[in-house]
Amino acid sequence: MFLKSCCIYSTGVFSMLFLIVGIALVLSNVFPQSVQSIVKKDVVLKNGSEAFEAWESPPAPIYMQFYFFNLTNPLEVLDGEKPAVVEVGPYTYREYRPMEQVNFQDNGTKVAAVNTKTYIFQQNMSRGPESDLIRTVNIPAIMMFKNHSVMANLISSYMKFEEEGLFTTRTVGELLWGYEDAVLKALQIIKPELDDVFGLFYKNNASNDGEYMFFTGQQNYKDFARVDTWNGESSLSWWTSDECNMINGTNGASFHPVVTKTEALYMFSSDLCRSLYALYEDDVTVKGISAYRFVPPSEVFANMTVNPANAGFCVPAGKCLGSGVLNVSVCKQGAPIIMSSPHFYQADEKLVKDIIGMKPKKEHHETAIDINPLTGIILQAAKRLQVNVYVEKIPAFSQTENVRTVIFPVMHLNESVVIDDMSAKKLQAIATVQNVVENVPFMLIGLGIILGGVFMLLMCRLKVPEATAAERQPLLSS
Repeated sequence: MFLKSCCIYSTGVFSMLFLIVGIALVLSNVFPQSVQSIVKKDVVLKNGSEAFEAWESPPAPIYMQFYFFNLTNPLEVLDGEKPAVVEVGPYTYREYRPMEQVNFQDNGTKVAAVNTKTYIFQQNMSRGPESDLIRTVNIPAIMMFKNHSVMANLISSYMKFEEEGLFTTRTVGELLWGYEDAVLKALQIIKPELDDVFGLFYKNNASNDGEYMFFTGQQNYKDFARVDTWNGESSLSWWTSDECNMINGTNGASFHPVVTKTEALYMFSSDLCRSLYALYEDDVTVKGISAYRFVPPSEVFANMTVNPANAGFCVPAGKCLGSGVLNVSVCKQGAPIIMSSPHFYQADEKLVKDIIGMKPKKEHHETAIDINPLTGIILQAAKRLQVNVYVEKIPAFSQTENVRTVIFPVMHLNESVVIDDMSAKKLQAIATVQNVVENVPFMLIGLGIILGGVFMLLMCRLKVPEATAAERQPLLSS
């Protein structure tokens, strides 16, 4: 009887013990912190680590899609009407972007590298061949008129002789990778150093955008893949404020582990010639893996009246365009290039109304990054940008005397990636282990509740026979 009671009360003691320990572990957050500590130490850029291999040679296929805006009413535009455009695309390229010339420095706390990008055309994923013709604005001509006022009349005369106008028709391949331009070639007589080839991505295939110095994350997990310097400089020189010239965050291809919903993820984009940030928007699932979706808020590209911190992006100083656009001519050799989101998504309504054919939609034109919060691995991402040209009346070019001043869309791109199946399986295994470890305290609480129930049941059964025996005693005496 004593042994039976001892077992019953031991069950009660263990029930209380498991409950107390389980609740204490939940409140102290020990197990999640332990998992995070292990990941923080493992996710470092060093030879032999999985993080380094994925950073050096991304396993997931990356695709670059180009969509062009074909102008349908060139004569009407010259007479002062709104440009009407039709989106044509996509023209898809497989993008390969390994890190090359990798060199560890400062006892492994930093690593230098160049990010060489190569684009291979994918006919089966494209709307048509690279030989498709697109009518768009003649960027070299505008560029020459804007920057060489003394030669403007000469250029204008030459263009009329060659029957060149404000608009040009070129193939997709020419617009992207370059074509010999008649105006530029003619100007070489006066300026021999001038390149007579123009293309939106001219010299960008099988090349890199300069040398980066990254932090490896060895000293601080939040520094994982963060850019220290670009082309030997720790800041930019194009903009008119120190804040806008800062190089912040990673290059957008990697992020530190243990990402929280409350932080801002900073990125430096050489395409945009600036740093920007993204904020948490929603919980999503990619191939069965939990992720946080981060997107750049509208404040990133807002006008200085909405976001005073953006005043430094007004070039020349004080000359600001509307919200949602960025004048990058200062870092594009003076070319009148204006960057924005596709179809002027999140830009001033006027920019959308100025061009017939603009249809901004969040799901198609928003830049978004889906990140696994524990590892910082990108599960899915889409970087969406639009290249525009500032078109206005050019005094020396009579053809433009009736032209409206507009930000003319040339093309937009979607650089996207989705985690490959092999990497997804590895991440699913990590997530399973994480769930098991982090749920240990709840398992202890559950076990405590079960043992508590068993203890109560045994106590009730123990008291029932004693009560029955006491009731029968008088009957036996009589």
